[in-house]
Order: sequence, then C-alpha cells, then structure tokens
Amino acid sequence: MSDWRPGTDRAALEARASLLGRVRAFFAERGVLEVDTPILGATGVTDPAIECVRTRDGQVLQSSPEYFMKRLLAAGCGPIYQIARAFRAEEAGRLHNPEFLLLEWYRPGFDDVALMDEIDALLGPLLPGFPATRLPFRDVLAERLGVDPLLAPHGELAAALTKHFRQAGREADVAALTGGEPTALLDLAYAEAIDDWPGALFIHDFPPQQAALARLREDSRGETVAARFELVVDGIELANGYHELGDPAEQRQRFEADRARRRAAGRLCPDIDEHLLAALTAGFPDCSGVALGLDRVLLLRIGASDLDAVMPFSRDRL
Repeated sequence: MSDWRPGTDRAALEARASLLGRVRAFFAERGVLEVDTPILGATGVTDPAIECVRTRDGQVLQSSPEYFMKRLLAAGCGPIYQIARAFRAEEAGRLHNPEFLLLEWYRPGFDDVALMDEIDALLGPLLPGFPATRLPFRDVLAERLGVDPLLAPHGELAAALTKHFRQAGREADVAALTGGEPTALLDLAYAEAIDDWPGALFIHDFPPQQAALARLREDSRGETVAARFELVVDGIELANGYHELGDPAEQRQRFEADRARRRAAGRLCPDIDEHLLAALTAGFPDCSGVALGLDRVLLLRIGASDLDAVMPFSRDRL
C-alpha cells in the first residue's frame, strides 16, 4: 500500500508557519518589499555546480529567483526579498531535495559585511551561536588542511587533501574526484574543510575562481578575492551571498567560462540569460544579496535530522 502520509507532523507545520511569519515581520520592520517572480523561465544558470530541472518544451524551473530579482533591482524597485520555491535536479538526500524553499533578498547600499550583520539579526533569535564567527576562506582551509588556497600550487593543495582523507580513514582519489580541474579541487577542499565545523560560521573572501556573481576586491593581505560569503551552521550550509557584480562584460565572461567548463565535462551547456545582462547594462545598483535555505533553518531550529521531517512532502513522498 502506498504511504500517502506527509513527512511532517502538526508541530513541525506550526514551526514552519511561525518561521515564515517571523521572516515577513523582520523585513516589514526594515522596509524591505516582498516580491514574487516566475518559477518557470526561458533559461537557467550556467553554474557548473547546479543542474536545473527542465520541461519538455525547454523551459527551466528556476534554481533561484536571483536573475528575475536583479531585473527588478535594475528597474529601480529598491530593497526586496522573496520566499521562493527553487528547483535543482540530481539533488536528494538528508539535506537535499529537488524542490525547496529559499529566502532571497537584496539590499542596495549594503556591502557583504553589512549583509552578514543583517543575517545575524535575522537568525539570532531563531538559532543558537549568533552572531556567527567570521573567517576568510583561506584561513578556514589553512586550519583544516594546512595550506593557503590562494597561494599554494594546485599540486600542494591536492596533496594536502589526500593527506586529510587518509588521516580521516577515508581513501579517495582526489584527481579522479576533481577531474584534475583547479576549481573543482577548490570546491572539494572547501567542502571537506567545513563538513563538521561546529557552531555558526561565516566564510568570506572566497578565491576569485569561485566568485560566481560577486565582485572582486583586495583582502587585508593584498590578495585578490571575491566579495562572497557563505554561512555554515554545524557543518550545514545555510546561505550564500555576494557583494553583487554589476559589470555586464565581466559577468558575460564568467558565464562563458562556466559554459566552457560544462562543455569540457560533456554536460549540457545552458544559454546565457541575456535579459540579466541587459539589466546590468541598463544600470544596476551597488548592492549585496543572499540566498538562505529556509528548510535547513527549520531543520536546525527544531532539531530534526532529515529534511523529510520539515517538508510536508519530500521527493520520496511524491
């Protein structure tokens, strides 16, 4: 007999409704406008780490409302937020579901430091450990792997990662896992470094290879870094934010670099979102933005171990 029941109980549903109410109250008090944008678009992201869900006619369920929200920002809408349904293919497990709830917001006039402050204010009443500790990306990897990822040759980083696996009693072929690709090596090293990090931590100043849609700047040691941060709580990634790149030419170059990585790996190569680049060309405000996974926030808030317990119907119940 089919198990028709939801994964959640009444208490989890009440906690979910309370969380959504608190989010809306937080932004209402700060004058941030709630918006809603399409979940079905003409194209998706080029990011090699994300696979979008596509319909039979070639349209794409959005992995984030980012591109539509940036078009609103370019049109002069001011500070905005959205509680959006987001979709990613090939993501399922204890902390992943192909459909999930994402809180995304943008703050004209904020840099990434100011946005981290606002996340502290939002999550402080909801989760323990806030305000979160803040560490540069290079310091996190230096502490866990013993190398500076901004300065170490790729061979040195790969050797440090191999040693890390061995010390943990896990045999792994780093070259096979990364395909020998430098950015994939950084991604794997970072994932290992934060895997069991206790408490709440903002990792900031990412390597330029991982800038995505963030602008570049110099860090305190004179190295070029991305004005990007991630929030990790007890080893669970909750948020990814940027001091947003507003240069359409640079953004196009990054999209093309993404597509080249996808072609080299024999994967689908999505079209570039020309509407987004046109919006940047028209004039994009100096702002920062962040996406925060609300299902994971709720999981931590009620002490659940699996997203199935905080979603009414996860993938296995469809």
